[in-house]
Amino acid sequence: MAVNLARISENQDREAFGEVFQHFGPRLKSFMIRKGADQPLAEELVQETMLTVWRKAQLYSTEKGTVTTWIFTIARNLRIDRIRRESSQQFTDLADYDAPSDDPGSDDQVMQMQQQVKVRDALQNLPEEQRQIIHMSYIDDMTQSEIADQLELPLGTVKSRMRLAYRKLRTGLEGAL
Repeated sequence: MAVNLARISENQDREAFGEVFQHFGPRLKSFMIRKGADQPLAEELVQETMLTVWRKAQLYSTEKGTVTTWIFTIARNLRIDRIRRESSQQFTDLADYDAPSDDPGSDDQVMQMQQQVKVRDALQNLPEEQRQIIHMSYIDDMTQSEIADQLELPLGTVKSRMRLAYRKLRTGLEGAL
């Protein structure tokens, strides 16, 4: 095959090119299909490869490798170039994009504000010692033991006040939320 490439390079010998094409065409097509190309794409890549061989036959050198290696390297590179071209995506200018907002709608905001008012009112209706324990537990993120230590109360008292506060909050908020 090196002789045929030399003939293509020196004389643009069509007969030598035909022999190279007949020898490598089916092998290249099979190679492309094994690498994931469908039939039409494989045939197109074989055509591109062989056109490159025709145009660049003078670049082949026996010191760099065999004819087979040279031609399959051309095919491989063309396949990679094609994949890169086809996988590049068009980007849309986001300034023109009108996507739905993740922010709550005005109805949701009104409902949320109403719920907050009801919860605040229910908390205000608790006795001070119960409200203080709920605040320390949820706002200050303290455990019942920590609350008992800080308020210098028995742990059972803290638990009882918290249970009473939950019961009053539940009763006050049942129909409201």
